[in-house]
Amino acid sequence: MTGARTERPLRIAYSPCPNDTFVFHAWSHGLVPGAPELDVTFADIDVTNGMAERGELDVLKVSYAVLPWVLDEYALLPCGGALGRGCGPLVLTREPGAGAGGLGGATVAVPSERSTAYLLFRLWAAERVPGGVGKIAVLPFHEIMPAVRDGRVDAGLVIHEARFTYQDYGLHRLADLGEYWEGTTGLPIPLGAVIARRSLGAPTLRALARAARASVRMAWEDPRASRPYVLEHAQEMDPSVADRHIGLYVNEFTADLGESGYAAVRGLLTRAAAEELVPPLGPGALDFVR
Repeated sequence: MTGARTERPLRIAYSPCPNDTFVFHAWSHGLVPGAPELDVTFADIDVTNGMAERGELDVLKVSYAVLPWVLDEYALLPCGGALGRGCGPLVLTREPGAGAGGLGGATVAVPSERSTAYLLFRLWAAERVPGGVGKIAVLPFHEIMPAVRDGRVDAGLVIHEARFTYQDYGLHRLADLGEYWEGTTGLPIPLGAVIARRSLGAPTLRALARAARASVRMAWEDPRASRPYVLEHAQEMDPSVADRHIGLYVNEFTADLGESGYAAVRGLLTRAAAEELVPPLGPGALDFVR
């Protein structure tokens, strides 16, 4: 593999979640031949979204929902992200049998106001919650389910491994926003994107895409190699849950968005712009190198 060399390590931020550490293990440990060197920061998705909006780092794993605010400065890489089917965000409540209408005037905890999960929630709630919800509370991902369980918020919007663990908190699923999205569009669910600063130049951007794709494939070829790294950063997650997490969120779209992946991203952001939830995308905004 040949790549564009940089004078310094490129500063990258991604989450400590198993899908990200699995994907970036080989690259971040210098195991991908010719790949640009990385200086890694771990950060929650709300933090990386803010970093992108402020233009702070070279490469970031962010929510697809933040793209309309950052694509002038950053390019969307065609690989390395999280997009799929049957993996959407969940709306959780403490009491069973609560209908969507019960969220009217409620306080809902979300992981980020720029997250794809929250954007899907807003599209869903506009159709299903008459009068809208009351208050949105932004909490770190790992605090949301305890907050719902303890009654500090009325409902929580959760992602990733919460699909497998919410019942451990005695919580109940009010809605699966992935089912909502797939059922109304037929498209996969765009969740997390990898972006890189356009000013790095086309050769480096192409090298970054090659490195991300190679890192994914190396992780698939030898899953055991990344396991210590994954579990070290998995916030005390049960290894079996980490495996299910990786199996759900690292898929063919991680290696290559492809036509249906790009269609899903355009579909989400175009629909959200029509509802005036995000700025409209400019011509060619999703083009990898322009």
